[in-house]
Order: sequence, then C-alpha cells, then structure tokens
Amino acid sequence: MGSSPDSPNEEASLQRALGQSELVQDKVAQAATDLSSVNAVLKDEVAEGTPVANVKQALEQCEAVELNVQEAAEELVAVNDALALEIDERHRLEQRLAETTAALSVSRSKERRSRHTAMHDAVTGLPNLSLFNDRLSHALAQAKRHRWRLAVLFIDLDDFKGINDLHGHTVGDELLLIVSQRLQAAVRASDTVSRRSGDEFLLLMLEAKEESMVAVFAAGIATLIAASCDIRGLSLNVTASIGIALYPDDGISGDVLLNHADAAMYVAKQHKQGPVFYRSVGQTDAASALPGPPDS
Repeated sequence: MGSSPDSPNEEASLQRALGQSELVQDKVAQAATDLSSVNAVLKDEVAEGTPVANVKQALEQCEAVELNVQEAAEELVAVNDALALEIDERHRLEQRLAETTAALSVSRSKERRSRHTAMHDAVTGLPNLSLFNDRLSHALAQAKRHRWRLAVLFIDLDDFKGINDLHGHTVGDELLLIVSQRLQAAVRASDTVSRRSGDEFLLLMLEAKEESMVAVFAAGIATLIAASCDIRGLSLNVTASIGIALYPDDGISGDVLLNHADAAMYVAKQHKQGPVFYRSVGQTDAASALPGPPDS
C-alpha cells in the first residue's frame, strides 16, 4: 500500500525542493546585486575616463556576473519545475487517499448492512433467533455470575393464519410489525424482543426478580397485543398465547429454557387462560407440549 500524502518521505522531498528553491532565489538575488554593482563601477569608470584595459576588465566581470545570473535563473526554473512536480504528486496522492477513504466507507457501510440483515428479521426489524440466542447466552453468563433470575417468554399469535388467508400476507406483515412495535415499547432497553419465525416472538427479560412481577408483565403484554390494529381501513384484533420459563428455576441452558417456554405456551394456547409458567404445567401437559405448538 502506498504511503499517505503526509508520510515522512514525501514531506522530506517537498521540504528539500522548497529549500533548493530558496537557495537558488538567494543566488539569483546575489547575482543581480553583483551585476548592479559592476554596472555602477563600469559607469563611473567610463565617466572618469578610465583606461580601456580597466574598462575591458570591468566588462569581463560584467559578463561573468551576467552568466551567473543566467545560470541561477535556469537553476531556479529547474527547481520550480521539480517543486511543481512534487506538488502535483502530492495532489494525486491526496486524491487517491480520498478515493480510498470513500471506498472504505462504502465497504464498511455495506458490511454493517449485511451484518444487520443477517441478524435481524426482514419484516419487523427485530433481532432474529440467531441474535436472540447470542444475547440469551450472554445474559445467562451474567445471571450465573451475579445470581440473577431471567425470564424467557414464548409468544404465539392466535389464529394469525386466518388473518393471512383472509386479508393477504401484506396485511399480515403489517400486523406483525404493529405487534413488534408494541412489544418493543413495553420492554426495557436491556431486554430483547425477537421474532422467532412466522407468528412467534421471543422475549428475554433480564433481572426478573419476582415471579409475580413477570406474571404482571406478561399479562400486560397480552393486553397490548389484543388491542385493535387499524390496517388499510381494517380493524383487526389478535390475541396471544404466552409461555414463560425462568432461570434458574426452569433450566440453566438457553435450549432448555426455550423448550420449556415453548411447552408452557402450548398449554396456554390449549387452555386459553392467559400466560402460563412452565413450573405450573403438569408433567402430562408438559410432555405433550414438547413436540411444538399447533398450527396458528
């Protein structure tokens, strides 16, 4: 990779060219002074009737000084040409640096967009399952260190397939976006809302100190989702089934917590009695819930 316009080598080269220019300019000035002095002496000698031999010597001195002036002028032209080349090269380097910087900025912008696309849902902009799992893993490590309790909420929209079939996927996507915005507005900055897939959402609640607090929060989430959604002149209502798994009560790994929250959600969907904690699910219900939720 080439050096930048401000690299030591280029600065030294430019300084040398400027120094040479100053030296030659001094030489020209000195030669001009010498020439002026010789001409003044010659004028005086001619006026005073100085012998021809002396005048001839003065003329020779004048010619020598003129030659020095000419040489100095030529050197000055050469130095100025070299200086112009240095300046042109500096401008070219600055232009290349600007172009490289702009290209790097575009590349980094594309990289950020690609990374964001790879880790976020295209419809809602929420973190996808991969990013949610990453944050859950990090949160579990923190919870273990600080002895915090965490809550994982598995949220499934009820009868969403019917809305898609009746009104089309465009309306369905807008409904998902509204639900995602309501979820984001309800959580703290430290919590994470994710779209798992289809009509399923995940919510990671940090420092869930009391189970009763989580229960109130989940009930509030269900109420928010159930509020009417105005989309393209339609007034649509959708409810949600919510299953909850707590760390460390219901599991100490991310996979176990997600499976248990999914199982609790399945029971909540079956009984339609509001959010369900995994611990409250009977062994028979929990076992039957593990294969996965029914079609929405």
